[in-house]
Amino acid sequence: MGDTGFFDEMGGAATPREVYRRLARFLDETPPDLLASRRAQAELLFRRIGITFAVYGDKDAAERLIPFDIIPRLVARSEWTKLERGLFQRVKALNMFLTDIYGEQAILRAGIVPAELVLRNAGYRPEMAGWRAPHDVWVHIAGIDVIRVDDADFYVLEDNARTPSGVSYMLENREAMIRLFPDLFAEHRVAPIDDYPDRLLSTLRSVAPHSTSGEPTVVVLTPGQFNSAYYEHSFLADKLGVELVEGGDLFVRDDVVYMRTTIGPQRVDVIYRRIDDEFLDPLAFRPDSVLGAPGLMGACHAGNVTLANAVGAGVSDDKAIYTYMPEIIRFYAGEEPILKNVPTWRCREPKALTYVLDHLSELVVKEVNGSGGYGMLIGPHASKNAISEFRAKLKANPANFIAQPTLSLSTCPTAVEAGVAPRHVDLRPFVLTGANGMTVSPGGLTRVAMKAGSLVVNSSQGGGTKDTWVIDDA
Repeated sequence: MGDTGFFDEMGGAATPREVYRRLARFLDETPPDLLASRRAQAELLFRRIGITFAVYGDKDAAERLIPFDIIPRLVARSEWTKLERGLFQRVKALNMFLTDIYGEQAILRAGIVPAELVLRNAGYRPEMAGWRAPHDVWVHIAGIDVIRVDDADFYVLEDNARTPSGVSYMLENREAMIRLFPDLFAEHRVAPIDDYPDRLLSTLRSVAPHSTSGEPTVVVLTPGQFNSAYYEHSFLADKLGVELVEGGDLFVRDDVVYMRTTIGPQRVDVIYRRIDDEFLDPLAFRPDSVLGAPGLMGACHAGNVTLANAVGAGVSDDKAIYTYMPEIIRFYAGEEPILKNVPTWRCREPKALTYVLDHLSELVVKEVNGSGGYGMLIGPHASKNAISEFRAKLKANPANFIAQPTLSLSTCPTAVEAGVAPRHVDLRPFVLTGANGMTVSPGGLTRVAMKAGSLVVNSSQGGGTKDTWVIDDA
């Protein structure tokens, strides 16, 4: 099943890897028309539930259905255990890094990370300098994108520490698979993920301000129904059993945040915000923002409300900061990184820039603050014009870009119109950090490039999703 040069996680229909043995037999014995029928049922199911997303800049502005692949991705428990350890190590280091750069800045004074890379970063918030996050947790919900290139190692592709999305699809994908393939699911000892909302709520409550009396009031703050991830915002609020609010539903009085309700104002202790920093408070950031609430940052600084994730955490999303993660882990943990970084050229460095400009047709070039698959060049698949345009961008502002080799993303069996074929995948586990420690649901969101040969898995670029099963080793 594998493409030449790519690691296929099933290992081929003739000699499947142990964890895929039952699934390989199922695929071999299942008639193509049954798989086609299940694909149609899955699409109908997701349309009925209403799992859609909008694409910014789409002239049609129509909401789309994210393609769902009905063949699960399997990960052995022993593999997951190693990955979990690496995720915990990495997210702990991210929180220590953020505590430090807004505090003593020891890592900058030591010259491990260039000071200008942090202090001039678009994601760095000088307003947070000297502020201490409750329990030193800045990143309560982290989405760490990982890939496989062989049967031994996971590589981190990027860290998402601002407002990582996709967990609703992880949960809905599992529900769909149980309904569509109950027998296949029963044949495998699949680790459950349905307790994620309980884990998330427990995490959020644990970081409530010390001034909170009684059970903390948690809300999910959304930009509103026109946001591309609005479905997820409403889904999570419902699963958590908390209110979904917009900026106009909140007000601040005497540095305390309140929510307007039919029975009067109710104090809010923890805000799981799905709004970017600059839109949160027009008094602190963009004065034209109507998405947040005036005075929110004053309440935060007064220690009367916890924002998850913390304002300023986005600096660790930066792809240039990403290149220093091995050094960051060594500096704070005194350990070697368990999860590898993808080899990366920092275009801000003259030697790296020269190499990248000479090898543009072979490399993937990304904006350091880019996301969603936008603002990037995939050299081997790019036209001469696109390469020429990117060359000009690089020369004009080299510090805005990093470059990486074209990755040999692993493939998984995927149901397509022609039958079953390998497609490239990545994985986004969701790591939760609170006052009581760290936790991660076994699995995460597997994103799949639905187009043959494509390495772009982002839903905004035509990618789909599939359920991820962590299987107990035999």
